[in-house]
Amino acid sequence: MSRKPPEAAGDLSLRTIAMPRDANPSGDMFGGWTVSQMDLAGATFAAQVAAGRVATVSIQAMEFLRPVAVGDEVSCYCTLAHKGATSVTVHIETWARERAGLTGEKVTEGTFTFVAIDEHGKPRDLPRDDRPNAG
Repeated sequence: MSRKPPEAAGDLSLRTIAMPRDANPSGDMFGGWTVSQMDLAGATFAAQVAAGRVATVSIQAMEFLRPVAVGDEVSCYCTLAHKGATSVTVHIETWARERAGLTGEKVTEGTFTFVAIDEHGKPRDLPRDDRPNAG
């Protein structure tokens, strides 16, 4: 049985459970918590592409399609949107599945850009490869 929703694009980069400490009084997760999960997923994906440390430099507009509830299983799927000289742009879809549910629903998506940085926190060139750039 596949754990990936049939409509989800990209590679699974993060899976977690929404916990009460990050919820509002109604039991829904704060939007900032969801964005931080996406940032963790995207940075992990971008670091693999960049073969090292990366830092978030921008997030394109996002729309929340439905709330994430305490107990939901949250999964972030990443796709390479663009690889530049020093930056990696990642499209991230976030899906949530009720704890006892069989299928998930997309809750948001966004495009995050990361810059590759060296040990001093300065931009560095990405490794070159023979594959064409996405995007």
